[in-house]
Amino acid sequence: MQSLSPRARALGAAVLCLVIAVGAGLAVDSRLDRHWILRGLTVSLAICCAALLLTDQTRRLRQIITAIGLAMFGLIIPVSQTTWSKPPEIKFALQVATDAKNAAEKASSRSVTVANVKTAAEARGGAIGSFPTEKSPQVHGADAFPVIVRAKRDQGRPWACVSFTGTTAKVRPC
Repeated sequence: MQSLSPRARALGAAVLCLVIAVGAGLAVDSRLDRHWILRGLTVSLAICCAALLLTDQTRRLRQIITAIGLAMFGLIIPVSQTTWSKPPEIKFALQVATDAKNAAEKASSRSVTVANVKTAAEARGGAIGSFPTEKSPQVHGADAFPVIVRAKRDQGRPWACVSFTGTTAKVRPC
């Protein structure tokens, strides 16, 4: 069986890296920050590794380094970014954002209010605003967007920030 030419391997690897990067980026909920800058850097590094396949592959070490680079930048990093993009506090904030949006739509409102978010968070057993402590007794993030959403009423961190523009939610770690 005849082996593929270096150009065919390089083109195949570059296309595969692009497909994986775009697929992993689109697999994340649209309300989350998708880390496009980091994803773009890893795709460009993967394509650089694919470009190394175009060069003369006379040394075995160069082939090994290229294969490791392609695996890391083309597969492992994009997939792990997608897997780690939703920790429990972000999942809770996404559920609260969905519930708040549904409540606003049910009330025929054109925008989601802080009260909608508070009601949705409390209905799921959480709370909004920072957790008051002896060191900082004042509650922050409970009266205007971005609202701090806590998954547990009696626990401070970790938390997430939820903001709305009309009925479009934006969830991010804060």
